[in-house]
This record gives sequence, C-alpha cells and structure tokens, in this order.
Amino acid sequence: MTIELSLLVPHVPSLCDEGQVPEFQQDMAREMKKMGRQIKEINPDVIVLVSCHWPSTFFHYVDCTPVHKGILTAFEAPDLIKDVPYHYPGDEKLANELVKAGEEANLQVQGVNDPYFIWDYGSLVPLRYLVPDEDIPVINLSVTLAASLEETYKWGQVIAKILRESDKKVVFLSSGALSHNIVRGRHNKPTLSEHALDKQFIEFVMRKDYKAAYDMLPEYARMARVESGGRHLAMLFTMIEDDCVPTYLAEGQSSGSWNALITFEKSETANLKAEVESEFVK
Repeated sequence: MTIELSLLVPHVPSLCDEGQVPEFQQDMAREMKKMGRQIKEINPDVIVLVSCHWPSTFFHYVDCTPVHKGILTAFEAPDLIKDVPYHYPGDEKLANELVKAGEEANLQVQGVNDPYFIWDYGSLVPLRYLVPDEDIPVINLSVTLAASLEETYKWGQVIAKILRESDKKVVFLSSGALSHNIVRGRHNKPTLSEHALDKQFIEFVMRKDYKAAYDMLPEYARMARVESGGRHLAMLFTMIEDDCVPTYLAEGQSSGSWNALITFEKSETANLKAEVESEFVK
C-alpha cells in the first residue's frame, strides 16, 4: 500500500523508564507518547526500524524472526536499562522479501531468524512509547559499518521499493541521534560548532531540501560525529516522498549528543502540527 509515516526518533537510555526521564528530555518523551497514539490510529501492518545500536560489521542484517521476545539489559548502560521485557510480533514473510530484494540488488544482505536474538535499546526504547501495546509487527534493520553512505542509501531504496509495492501499511522508524560526540554528563549539549551543523541539517530537512541534507551528510558526520556515520539518516531519506510534510516535534541533549523527533507524514493526512516548529529551527 504505502509508507504512511516515517520518523527520526531518539533512543537515549534515560528515556527507557518514563518515570526517570530528566527534565531536559521530557519533551521528547511526551511527544513520542503522542505519536504512539497517532500510530495507533494509523493502524499499520508493520513497523520497519533501523537502529544505530544494531551495528553490523559487513552485512546488512534483517531480523526475520516471527516473534521478538526477550529481556533486555543494555550492556552500555545497565544502570538505566535493566531487565526490560518485550514481546512483539515480527513479519517473517515481508522480512524475507527484503532480504531477497537486497540479494538481487547485489548487496551484502542476510536474514536473521533466531528466537534467542536480543534486541538493542535503540530498537526497544522508542517502541516503548510508539507501540506500547506491543501489538504491531516489527522488522529490525542493522546499520552496516563497512557500507558507505551511498551503499546504505541504495539499500534503503531497495527496502522502500518493496514496502511501497507491498499490500501493507508501513511506518518506518530511523532510531538515532544527530551530532553524537559523546561526553560524560547527560545534561551536556553539543559544542557550538557541532550544533551549528545540526541546525543547518535540520533547516534543509524542514525546507524539504532533502538533497542538500543528504549531500552534507559526509562532512556533517565527520565533523559532528553523527551517530552511525549518518547511515540511519541516509536510509530515512529513501522513505520520504515529495508529498510528505516534515514536522519538528521535540529535541534534547544527551551527553553531548543532539536528538530530535521529526515526523514525515503524507500531506493528505498531515494536520496542523506540521505548521509548528520549535524555536530551534526558526
């Protein structure tokens, strides 16, 4: 059917437990909960999610597992994310179609079908807000460190083509930060130089100049250390159609990184929130 909605979503560890979210990240938590209600109304057949915290070395992996069930303790932050259970359905058939299409495009793609495979927190944290009832099938995608931005973009195009040709309504999630030069102290913001690049990138996005935003990714990623080298953003751009309306909903720092919640919604279903921008992007 179509990709109904695409989102850039934050996954900072302190968002995992809603009761312990610091004040400077409350807007992100609140707006993600609102988006969860909107996704419920859309009633998609599947969520396709690329997570910066599933870094693969050589292959583009697709999680084809029919049921995602486990208990997550994040090895990076076990004090913040500990013994968190999850139980989501998968979509084995569609996931296998993505793998096949990637192989036919001569990309290094492999499927993972393993009930013992444990999710990363880049997948689980946003889903706790966006799909709290755990009732929508999920397909997870890795970010591949040996793949260039160009190859990642090509892989995204393959995925987007399959999703648009399917008979399913899809929501696509790109889970990751913008500038990501990590320092100790969750309250710390990026440097002025890093943040200036964040602002320029977001300005391009909000003006729907996605080509300029994509073209700046290599240097932006190098200078501001964008999470996963910007690969999650390259994939996101392949999902956005010309008639999609970008809406900047929330923002916040986390240990020197900058995180944003941006939605890209089909124009015929976009509401007045598309006209609202934060002071950050004005």
